[in-house]
Amino acid sequence: MALLIRELQRSTKGAVASEEDWWRLVFNTDTKRRYVEHAWRHSEAREAGRSGQGTEQIEIPDYLTQAGQTAGHRELWRLIQALFGEAH
Repeated sequence: MALLIRELQRSTKGAVASEEDWWRLVFNTDTKRRYVEHAWRHSEAREAGRSGQGTEQIEIPDYLTQAGQTAGHRELWRLIQALFGEAH
């Protein structure tokens, strides 16, 4: 399986990067599926070093209709417009 991946947005919070989130546009060349992958790694220093990490796959229309316009949303729209030759 070959995956083509392009980072859309990265978010880091905390003095020592205790919360990190990444959003990536992914194209699976085998299945021809495109989606946004959200990956995260969060450490809760207040709770004796408890941490959480994971990934989720979000369908592109669902990602674009989420509340709020983040840098990731703007980057994905820019890529879509470039793909279809729309200049803004």
